[in-house]
Amino acid sequence: MKNIGQRAVVRLAGTYLAIIMSMSVAFSLIIYGLSSQEFHRRPPNDQQATSTIRSAEPGTVISIHSYLDTREDEAMAAIRLNLLLANLTVFLIGGLVSYLLAQHTLQPIEDNMAAQSRFVSDASHELRTPLTALLAANEVALRNPKLTLAQAKKVITENVDDVTRLQKLANSMLGLLKDDGAKMVKTPVSLQAVVNRAMNLVVSQAVEKDIAVEDQTKELKISGDSQKLEQLMTILLDNAIKYSGSGTTVYVSSARKGRQAVISVRDEGAGMDKETLERIFTRFYRAEESRTTEGYGLGLAIAQKIVQAHGGKISAQSRKGKGATFTVILPLADKS
Repeated sequence: MKNIGQRAVVRLAGTYLAIIMSMSVAFSLIIYGLSSQEFHRRPPNDQQATSTIRSAEPGTVISIHSYLDTREDEAMAAIRLNLLLANLTVFLIGGLVSYLLAQHTLQPIEDNMAAQSRFVSDASHELRTPLTALLAANEVALRNPKLTLAQAKKVITENVDDVTRLQKLANSMLGLLKDDGAKMVKTPVSLQAVVNRAMNLVVSQAVEKDIAVEDQTKELKISGDSQKLEQLMTILLDNAIKYSGSGTTVYVSSARKGRQAVISVRDEGAGMDKETLERIFTRFYRAEESRTTEGYGLGLAIAQKIVQAHGGKISAQSRKGKGATFTVILPLADKS
């Protein structure tokens, strides 16, 4: 645990151990006190004076009172020793258990901090690249004494495009950081209506690449947030179109399975290898062959977050050269 540090683990383990030892010592004192009271019970004084026993040595007589005192001292000493050994055992075992428990308790915090660190690092890299290009383009334009009005307009237009892309990236990153699940209001949502709205948003991209989008969905009522579900379907359709070749078809279908809706988006693109498939939902991840395609590797990570916020599951199946299929499983509305 590098970020949180060993000291934090030791401190928390010390706290756990202090609680365990406090309980152990208190329990030991109770046992010792009860044992002491039990041993100190005596016969009436008049009986003590006349009660005697014969010692092992000839001619020696010992009173029962003295004999019991000796036996009590020996018994109490044995109890003290046993309690001491018991507390020592509790200390050793409790120390180990406390340390392991502290590690287990702090591990999610460590994982969260590591994830945040990776996110900041990846986001900084993604932001730095277009900002550097934007700065370089402006510096070149400013140093050109023969810059014409047409050239200046071209630079400004390119700057606006770059800023727009940066704005989209910033919005995507904010979407990943927000915890929408806690405040999401779920209502019955028409799947076909969501798919239709999403198709309208990507139709220009599909037409530009001569890609057909075929809607094969059935009318199902999903329990969820309409805007988030529309964003989910837009991401999946946009991704399918982006990585499909000209003249191909993207298929959107749905089926009912018990109390769940199974939604599939299938394309006829280049497909993915096993390594890419395993990391496809990782933030900022982009396969080498997709580097020339516009994007930041955040869309599918956002899609996964939306699905999880709805209590569903998302998965991808693909083979190289055989296209890809993204499957989403979402809960149906109660009266669907």
